[in-house]
Amino acid sequence: MNRVGTVVIGAGQAGLATGYYLRDDFVVLEAGERVGDCWRQRYDSLRLFSLPRYSSLPGLRIGTRDCPTRDEMADYLEQYVVHHKLPVRTGVRVTRLSRDDDEFLVETTAGDWRADQVVVAAGMHSTPRRPAFAGELDPSIRQLHSLEYRNPAQLADGTVLIVGAANSGTDIALEAVRTHRTLLAGRHPGQVPIDIDSTVGHLFTPMVMFLFKHVLTRRTPMGRKAIANALRNGMPLTRNKLEHLDAAGIERVGRIEGVRDGRPVTADGDVLDDVTTVVWCTGSDPDHGWIDLPVFDADGWPRHERGVSTDIPGLCFVGLDFQYAIASASVQGVDRDARFLVKYLRAHPRPHPGRRPGPRSADRAIPVDRR
Repeated sequence: MNRVGTVVIGAGQAGLATGYYLRDDFVVLEAGERVGDCWRQRYDSLRLFSLPRYSSLPGLRIGTRDCPTRDEMADYLEQYVVHHKLPVRTGVRVTRLSRDDDEFLVETTAGDWRADQVVVAAGMHSTPRRPAFAGELDPSIRQLHSLEYRNPAQLADGTVLIVGAANSGTDIALEAVRTHRTLLAGRHPGQVPIDIDSTVGHLFTPMVMFLFKHVLTRRTPMGRKAIANALRNGMPLTRNKLEHLDAAGIERVGRIEGVRDGRPVTADGDVLDDVTTVVWCTGSDPDHGWIDLPVFDADGWPRHERGVSTDIPGLCFVGLDFQYAIASASVQGVDRDARFLVKYLRAHPRPHPGRRPGPRSADRAIPVDRR
């Protein structure tokens, strides 16, 4: 049985930012075989919306000149662990998190850990969400979720239907239309009015990032309204625009509301007879079934205040959507949230008298920003 002060579950950007501020007596457990696999498992052409300044974690700038690609971000996270000598254990999947007396018990595929504090930084977008009627589609129609899609080689010959017109849906549609007739279904969520990759877009980026991180928070009326709207309608298209979809030859159809004779049907009653592949870009749900603690609300979301569990002392979450601000789940947002949580944990220690000191990072003079 291993013992440590704090277990961080997940070595994505949220978990690594937390590890940066913890400094010592902690371990980061990562289910993937490599740090950064959470990015490598996304579609091949994925590219972030943020310039390097806003795609970097504290203490190490990403080595790109423009918005990083999927693989550049994954490799950066690996470099981050090496650079800061963070105690990350890869290939360790947590199977159960529970309480045992006054400690947390973290059961894994590679041995168990006892800890005074736990930070959950994993499982936020792990379970594909599909409509209930997806199972009624004809078995000859190939179905993928955006979490499963990698590249157009997975698409069957014929017409492709993309369900969901937000950022991932439009990314995949613009890629699919190069080789397939492509239909795009879903309500338009709005769009950023400027080209974020242009000179003008780069000039506006600092202002937008400041707004998302410091103004649109749960503490401000404007922020609460923006978060409620995002939860209800989704985030607007950031890089892609309607004119891009039209120019590429993507055909937009009505909302998919059911199945008739094994074929998808739109809200207008149109049956899409010739569809051979459906890509569901319909969102994802958390996978926190391994947390055996009474910390979730009726919808399955953790009850918390800025990531601090309101039910179990010593338990925190980081990387949640809209945890504190619109930017909370982004790379620039997890920095501030992780810093807040580590400051909270230090102010509310839960020492176990029989515990030996756990693994430490190498000595690092890391200033903790108190903002």
